Amino acid sequence: MTYEETIQYLINATPLFQNVGTGAYKEGLSNTNLFDKHFNFPHKSYHTIHIAGTNGKGSCAHTLAAILQEAGYKVGLYTSPHLIDFRERIRVNGIPVSEKYVIDFVENEKPFFEPLHPSFFELTTAMAFAYFKKEQVDVAVIEVGLGGRLDCTNIISPDLSIITNISFDHMALLGDTLTKIASEKAGIIKKNIPVIIGEYVPETRKVFQDKADEVGAPIIYAQEQENISSYHKNKTGGFTYQTTIWGKIDGELAGDYQVVNTNTILTAIFKLQQIGYHIKKEDIQRGFANVCKLTGLQGRWQILHKKPTIVCDTGHNEGGWKYLSKRLKKIDSGKLRIVFGMVNDKDISAVLSLMPKNAEFYFTKASVKRALNEQELAKIAYKFHLSGCTFPNVATAINQCIKDASPADFIFVGGSTFIVADLLTGIQNKEIRF
Repeated sequence: MTYEETIQYLINATPLFQNVGTGAYKEGLSNTNLFDKHFNFPHKSYHTIHIAGTNGKGSCAHTLAAILQEAGYKVGLYTSPHLIDFRERIRVNGIPVSEKYVIDFVENEKPFFEPLHPSFFELTTAMAFAYFKKEQVDVAVIEVGLGGRLDCTNIISPDLSIITNISFDHMALLGDTLTKIASEKAGIIKKNIPVIIGEYVPETRKVFQDKADEVGAPIIYAQEQENISSYHKNKTGGFTYQTTIWGKIDGELAGDYQVVNTNTILTAIFKLQQIGYHIKKEDIQRGFANVCKLTGLQGRWQILHKKPTIVCDTGHNEGGWKYLSKRLKKIDSGKLRIVFGMVNDKDISAVLSLMPKNAEFYFTKASVKRALNEQELAKIAYKFHLSGCTFPNVATAINQCIKDASPADFIFVGGSTFIVADLLTGIQNKEIRF
């Protein structure tokens, strides 16, 4: 098979969450444990850091990987979903897994995994863990796929666990209260392994504390740590932080939520230093300043063009939009135009209630089966006094938006990770031109 045929086989042969939603979720770790045994427990060959949370785990995972790379470690990075190419999910020192490895893994392991009928994520996780062993990484930063307790990444015994925050998302699977969702995410807290909690509210703090006490895990609440004394936006669009220990840090990532992520990351770095990781101040500064180049991260308040300004962001739930909406409401130059779509299993009303009323909307849908129809989205949005036109796909919507915009306007593209994925793919394929 070619690489393209291999990816198509994976999509067709294994349930893919972005297409079928909850139908792709396989509760329990039976398949994962079978994969683990089959590949001779690869994750035991290297150190790991485990990251869960509703929002921010991708930014934290990539930034930690960048810092560790700068510190001289050979770093595996496993994240999801991908935006353009499947290989983005599995990286070593920022370099995606090779097409040949993906092809060979699938062809060689078919006789083993086909009878198991694994999910896409179960198979991808097994591939990542085996690849990191083959590449002899020193440490792998592992992002949870969904939840924590029953996520197939949860077979690892990490040096450090991190839970960024808890917000309402994937409620059909994780529960309809913050307490229930926190209980699922707290499943990554393990005996005697320190855990960093990025943000909490009273009901989630109790869940985390109870679980940590139960298993004897040292717990640190990042929002109670005084890591950042001040911060301001810098010339590149990110933030410059004055920290209490590591001096001035120029952060590449923009978006107001990165201030909270940075505090969580700095708390994690301090703990990693305590448990024996050799990380210098200069490693931290270079990692923050060059995270996108070092790891390939995209889609976090990513500035794609100036005049008009075009920005995309993968924020896709109420927790993420609490930050995004504040930033968009501060836009004071030209007309605010928003190319917007969501998937059908999110709390659409909660997100729409946060949207700026003065924007011109271009309602559209991503090229995944879970995408909410743009006409239906526009009808729901109208109830929140949001108006605009509908478009059948992202390329059509953004091209019309660019045509309508003046150089002073601000264009935001988002609402779903898959809207951003279609945008970036369209740019790469030259279906979208600025």
